[in-house]
Amino acid sequence: MEKYFSGSGDGKNKNGAMVEQLQRYGVFHSDKVAEVMKTIDRGLFVPSGTLAYVDSPMPIGHNVTISAPHMHAMCLELLKDHLQPGMHALDVGSGTGYLTACFAAMVGSQGRAVGIEHIPELVIWSIENIKSSAAASFLEEGSLSVHDGDGRLGYPETAPYDAIHVGAAAPEIPKALVEQLKPGGRLVIPVGTYCQELQVVDKQQDGTLTVRTETSVRYVPLTSREEQLRG
Repeated sequence: MEKYFSGSGDGKNKNGAMVEQLQRYGVFHSDKVAEVMKTIDRGLFVPSGTLAYVDSPMPIGHNVTISAPHMHAMCLELLKDHLQPGMHALDVGSGTGYLTACFAAMVGSQGRAVGIEHIPELVIWSIENIKSSAAASFLEEGSLSVHDGDGRLGYPETAPYDAIHVGAAAPEIPKALVEQLKPGGRLVIPVGTYCQELQVVDKQQDGTLTVRTETSVRYVPLTSREEQLRG
């Protein structure tokens, strides 16, 4: 994937330029995705002093990375029809909270966006990041929340979900996530170990699944907290 560099100016302008470049290169096509990515400034969700607007994944500590902007854009595009106002969304491996905040902006105050992350320090950091972002009001009113837990088990308290995104690669699609997906809902998940594929899983109204591969990817593994920290 080609690198996209933003223009000059402050963070907001650089973030907007990054989004426009991604859209211009065909990474996504939806104006709604562009609007949300411009509203939620990626620079607020990366370590201080890093190149926030370069299209590359970057380390966020604890043997974890934040995905490259083009992957976030691709996943938002794949899920956009399942992130309509009033819908429920789950972000597994929510990291610094960026994509969870984007979900909240899309489903709105009548919907529910939930992040689940098994590194407690990242949960705390992500909440602080969200508080400084345009998604702060959703956190305050309770339509956005981030929780410490094993993402492989999902978050049944607010299930079922119209959209589920997984930000780490599972050796196979976790059964719990399929169970928590609403009929008519969509799950986007990297699957595989060394060779990984971004899979799009649609649950039909009768509960049957259709699965297709979107692209080849490289993510950190979806594993236990202990294995994650061991690296």
